[in-house]
Amino acid sequence: MSSRSLNKVQLIGNLTRDPELRYTPTGAAVCTMGLATNRTWTTDSGEKKEEVEFHRVVAWNKLAELCSQLCTKGRKIYVEGRLRTNTWQGQDGSSRSTTEVVIEDMILLDAKRASGPGDVQPTAVELHDTSPKVSVAEEKPVIENKPMETVNPDDIPF
Repeated sequence: MSSRSLNKVQLIGNLTRDPELRYTPTGAAVCTMGLATNRTWTTDSGEKKEEVEFHRVVAWNKLAELCSQLCTKGRKIYVEGRLRTNTWQGQDGSSRSTTEVVIEDMILLDAKRASGPGDVQPTAVELHDTSPKVSVAEEKPVIENKPMETVNPDDIPF
């Protein structure tokens, strides 16, 4: 009988800093971000408590490039991926480790701020590591006495 295992993480939270995009010596893009998740509860005595967890999030390749372009500090996102723990020796000789979430999917959950009147504001953008296709759910702006422009998918920069 084969044994199965599962390493899957799903998080919804706010970005704690702007993404950092770098490239490996082989040319692979890697983007790191900080994500905060909150948990609130009420104690038996009626006191409200809140706990915040901070997560290191890593995206690779095309998803990394897209995250660096679309994500900014404070945005609410959904990420899905797996946990990876790295262990190394510190300069002082002590053993160090860090756990990070390597994402395969990301959805922007808040509306991107428009730069001017009549701009389209995406309400959700889904990004998948396995597919460079990006689906954007958008609301069409209401512009008086102006026809709507047709957007060619090939003109979208991502």
